[in-house]
Amino acid sequence: MTPRYWQRASSELARADPVLARLVERFAGMALVSRGDAFATLLRSIVGQQISVKAADSVWARLLDALSSVVTPRAVLASERETLRACGLSQRKVEYVFDLAQHFASGQIHVDRWTAMSDAEIIAELTAVRGIGVWTAEMFLIFHQLRPDVFPLDDIGLQKAVALHYCQGERPGRRLLAEHGERWRPWRSVATWYLWRSLDPLPVEY
Repeated sequence: MTPRYWQRASSELARADPVLARLVERFAGMALVSRGDAFATLLRSIVGQQISVKAADSVWARLLDALSSVVTPRAVLASERETLRACGLSQRKVEYVFDLAQHFASGQIHVDRWTAMSDAEIIAELTAVRGIGVWTAEMFLIFHQLRPDVFPLDDIGLQKAVALHYCQGERPGRRLLAEHGERWRPWRSVATWYLWRSLDPLPVEY
């Protein structure tokens, strides 16, 4: 699914910012894409923490096999911890996976209310799960929820791109980066996506 706002956001950013104007032209026809359900997306984000993409794909494939491709909170909670360990998950990640499943199963994650909740409220809800920090929650808001105005200050790719295009190669501090991002409201997710593409043309999909 591609956001309905994408064309409008891209046009407004291009008119206001020469750097983004070039990137919007360069990556015309490409956009954010959301796939999968919320639980599977968050589960995969935990699986992929602090390991390479190749390793994460391998662990995920074994996890799918262990769950018989039924990626639900109930299926995870019904699994033996050693079974998940055998998929390549560390002991800590197994704990994170079970905590995530428990939060969904108990109703502590309010998927049905998210449309009425602010970005900050969803981040607070998600970061109550062990293993999900602010950055992971922000990535979820951008790539899964397609929220238009998320600005992940701790994202290294964003920092590098702003340094490259706006700061003569010098990495901006958190405060300067936040101030810089104000010019892109209410489309900071879209600006961030284009800046990521300037470093890596291959789009990320969650």
